[in-house]
Amino acid sequence: MSIDFTLDLRGESCPYPVIYTLETLRDLKKGQLLQVITDCPSSFRNVPEEVVKHGYTLEQDPVRNGQEFLFYIRA
Repeated sequence: MSIDFTLDLRGESCPYPVIYTLETLRDLKKGQLLQVITDCPSSFRNVPEEVVKHGYTLEQDPVRNGQEFLFYIRA
């Protein structure tokens, strides 16, 4: 999996991970892959829910890595 852009949102509390993720996805070209790293527990549910609702695709299920959450989203 080739990542085109990484968005590191560690330290940002919700709803900012969702807001920043959607803003970044709007700037990417269709088909590019965005990796999002967060440590906000609510983002584990909120980020996937919102990106799918806005028409983007999760490349794989969210990954929990200790206190961090990783999302792979196709623009």
